[in-house]
Amino acid sequence: MNLALPLLPLALLFPSQGAGDSKAGDRKQPEQTSSGLHGYIGYEASPPADRSEYGMGMGFYSAAWSLIDKPIAHFQIGLASGWILPDNRDNKDKPLAPEGTLARTWKERGPTWDSVFQTVEGGLGYWARSRFRYGPPKFSMNATPQCYDYEVGSPGWSFFYDTEALPDNRLGIAQLSNRLLIPPDALPFEGSPNGQFLGYSYMALPFTDPVPSADGKAPTGAHAWTCFLSTANFKGPIAYYIPETWSKIADIFDYPFLHGRGLDSRQGLMGGGAMEINTVPQLVASARDGVRYSRIPALRFPVDQRGQAVLVQDVTYYSRKALYDAFLAWRLGGSAPSGKFDAAGAFVAKLSTRTPGFDQDGKPIDGVASTFDTKVFDDNTWGLEWKDSDHAPRGQFPQYYRHDGERRVAVSPSAVPKDTGLHAAEFKLAKPGEPFTSPSSGAWTTPDASTDAQQVRLCDGSLATYRWYRFVDQPSFVQYGWSAEKKAALQAFVEKLHRAWPIDRDYMAPPTRGKLVKLDPALLVTPPKGLEVGYVPIVTRQERAP
Repeated sequence: MNLALPLLPLALLFPSQGAGDSKAGDRKQPEQTSSGLHGYIGYEASPPADRSEYGMGMGFYSAAWSLIDKPIAHFQIGLASGWILPDNRDNKDKPLAPEGTLARTWKERGPTWDSVFQTVEGGLGYWARSRFRYGPPKFSMNATPQCYDYEVGSPGWSFFYDTEALPDNRLGIAQLSNRLLIPPDALPFEGSPNGQFLGYSYMALPFTDPVPSADGKAPTGAHAWTCFLSTANFKGPIAYYIPETWSKIADIFDYPFLHGRGLDSRQGLMGGGAMEINTVPQLVASARDGVRYSRIPALRFPVDQRGQAVLVQDVTYYSRKALYDAFLAWRLGGSAPSGKFDAAGAFVAKLSTRTPGFDQDGKPIDGVASTFDTKVFDDNTWGLEWKDSDHAPRGQFPQYYRHDGERRVAVSPSAVPKDTGLHAAEFKLAKPGEPFTSPSSGAWTTPDASTDAQQVRLCDGSLATYRWYRFVDQPSFVQYGWSAEKKAALQAFVEKLHRAWPIDRDYMAPPTRGKLVKLDPALLVTPPKGLEVGYVPIVTRQERAP
């Protein structure tokens, strides 16, 4: 799988920001720009021999840690995450991206545009447009159902691109957990994680029956890609992508070729994962002799005494036997399964890796490989191994670079002249952003919530406002106009799920090594009396706490 998904032109959105015109003597202060580091630190995960069988779910454990000491503005790095695509390997030459979509303009993705048609991504990370930064990373769902025309990152909002909720007809996530809030600015963690693991898996589950094509409209499959988390204080499913989220692109663009080709009908493909280094600020200055230097923020990794940092483990592909079959039998009247993923339907991938490359201002960087390299360790975990180097201490990405023509060369801090001002200069810090808001009309109020608003303060300094909705009355479902019978059946089944699946049971197999990270305890809520099953807490607003 091609991991190099297209990066948004954030450098255009966040142009060079000077550190001011104040002078040290007769010299200007270093200039801050947005293109200090770019690249991927990735791994490959070997699929099973019969890949067509093991496409009903994918998951792994990813390390969570504070990559930076302070919340820096215009900073975006995803920690080790993955991408899931619909399996369209049978299509060799016909475009999956209709004319008029954003991805169709990326000609290099042709002739099929399969890598940018639909994706499930997100994961752990820092994002340039996050409104409430607090130091450690956060976890967010995310998906691109329509060739990157828009993204769906929470039950109401896109992936940080707008503070206003998505239009009613673009809502795509159904909140499933009745014990966990999913705020639009992503899920924060308790304390300051330092290498503890977050487990997450996406499983295709049949909450509803397939819908055949009628009157030329697109058919819809039964695959509801459901996000399961495994943490020290919460385990289980949190939300799923409603199948119509994927199928409706065919009707929107009147393109019947897409019938049955979305993630609602197709199995998923995930060939590996990566840390995606997207937008990192840099400070740039010239020494008295005219040589240019640059500095990026200190990027630190959770290394052990051997200089090793384990970032990913237990990458697993799942077949129908893992959960789908038992889940379907339960919905059709059978007994409730435990929800634990059956090992008989699990394939643990063999990991491999390669030395990554990086660039600054589009120019290749030399010297990083002498500081660390990626490695698959003896227990089939993947991460980084540091070497003895003058460029940076163990566990830290090189921070300083000398500009040598068309290349950037990593150097030690002592090799940078003090008269550049780079050692003392500060990066611009992030400030709380505008509130995330939802409308007081449309799907958010008809049908209305079952309770008045409640509020909770999160550890990222934000205040989350939420209301309890009956499961099938939450905003994401309103656009479809389902029959009363279909809604009643789904509602009754979710009530069974709330009764049968607690939040302290292992659904994913426990991690091979290490401890689990803790979510911010403020995210954990208790249903009001009388709404213990069949109701879910939907965040309606997130703002800076007083």
